[in-house]
Amino acid sequence: MAKRNNTNLPLGDALNEFLKENRLQKGIDKVNAREAWARLMGNGVNNYTTAVELRNDTLFVALSSSVLREELSHGKSRIIVMFNEEMGKEVVKKLVLR
Repeated sequence: MAKRNNTNLPLGDALNEFLKENRLQKGIDKVNAREAWARLMGNGVNNYTTAVELRNDTLFVALSSSVLREELSHGKSRIIVMFNEEMGKEVVKKLVLR
């Protein structure tokens, strides 16, 4: 049986502690990454997005349009900054467009 911590914690802090202790945060970040990409890029880009995967600190995005891929590749650093702002923390250091 797990040791019970009797200190009063706000629910958000307790959840964050639970996620950290059980190493679940990376999985949560992966799901949030897909949602953040969809919100950030809007329907125009999402229609051509076939996959979004967060692996370590690299975001892999598969696009079905080579023209769009080329356009987005010019603004990679800006996309990374905007993406991390959308996630609320620095999750991505590198963006790979395929």
